[in-house]
Amino acid sequence: MGNAHRHHLKHRFPLPQNTVPTPPHKYGTSHPPHNLPNQNQGGSNSNINMISLPYANADTTLRSLAAQAEGYGRFAIGGLHGSLYHVTSLLDDGPGSLREACRQKEPLWIVFEVSGTIHLSSYLSVSSYKTVDGRGQKIKLTGKGIKLKQCEHVIICNLEVEGGRGHDVDAIQIKPNSKHIWIDRCTLSDCEDGLIDITRGSTEITISRCHFHNHDKTILIGSDPSHVDDRCIKVTIHHCFFNGTRQRHPRVRFAKVHLYNNYSRNWGIYAVCASVESQIFSQHNIYEAGQKKVAFKYLHEKAADKDAEATGHIISEGDIFLNGAQPGLMTGNVGVKVFHPSEHYLAWTVETPTDDLKQVLQHCTGWQSVTRPADQTICAE
Repeated sequence: MGNAHRHHLKHRFPLPQNTVPTPPHKYGTSHPPHNLPNQNQGGSNSNINMISLPYANADTTLRSLAAQAEGYGRFAIGGLHGSLYHVTSLLDDGPGSLREACRQKEPLWIVFEVSGTIHLSSYLSVSSYKTVDGRGQKIKLTGKGIKLKQCEHVIICNLEVEGGRGHDVDAIQIKPNSKHIWIDRCTLSDCEDGLIDITRGSTEITISRCHFHNHDKTILIGSDPSHVDDRCIKVTIHHCFFNGTRQRHPRVRFAKVHLYNNYSRNWGIYAVCASVESQIFSQHNIYEAGQKKVAFKYLHEKAADKDAEATGHIISEGDIFLNGAQPGLMTGNVGVKVFHPSEHYLAWTVETPTDDLKQVLQHCTGWQSVTRPADQTICAE
């Protein structure tokens, strides 16, 4: 992939005058990210060092994450203006525990001084203005999942969640009426229900750099046809790896969803499903089939305030389909209105889908062994 084409992609979405965009991250040889394939690991890596990925400065200081998400969750500040809370216990509750931190009403930036597994006996409810920051440690949540209920400005970063058990237990459940949420660099697998559910009027959400595996119903957006208030939902999903998960990458009702630079492989039923009134903009993603070849599926359902059934709509721009994968796009969509992301945000980092990007997404999604940055502000020059 030549530099000229990459330059064209980076700047294809214009910014207003006097606005200077943050340049996309380039994986250079002097400061490679953790686990990035190198010249000694075999394979074709000639262009990997030139791949442009987002969030170049997200790990510069501890709180550099705040308001740095691309897409709909870009305003999420988490606990930016709060105190630092140090988790010192792996117990489910009590002094120094994650649960004690998450229930506090004031803003907090939560970090970990221990590594290990926290077994949750009930959903971990996170209140507004919290950052749960797993950088610098390896924290796994099991037993139940994370619940974001009627909260705003929450960032969840660099955690593992697996083995959630019980009725309606998701790895991360976002409902109802939550907004300004960013889920970044999490590894999610093997829960009783979904891995991420976004329903009941929750909106302005970004899911980035996550690794989904060993699961059936992966991401649900929009609960059911009776909840017409879900028309407000807007979600961005980018640079994620759907690794053999069976379906719902995602499944969408009512919402507007922007998918870009994700890698979905070996799905069991379909990759992406559009249902009642949904609008999905699928841009420069990699869809690699296993036994099931059709990537996109459409389901017809009747909204509670309508007389007739309807499906959703998918726009596919620059996606690639590998190993016999077929888009399965619905025909007869002439004149159908589907949103364009530029109507909602000014810039995002999008790469041409190539084998090099696929390799990066396999290695650099999910929990990462990164050092926790220092908690200091960046001084203006």
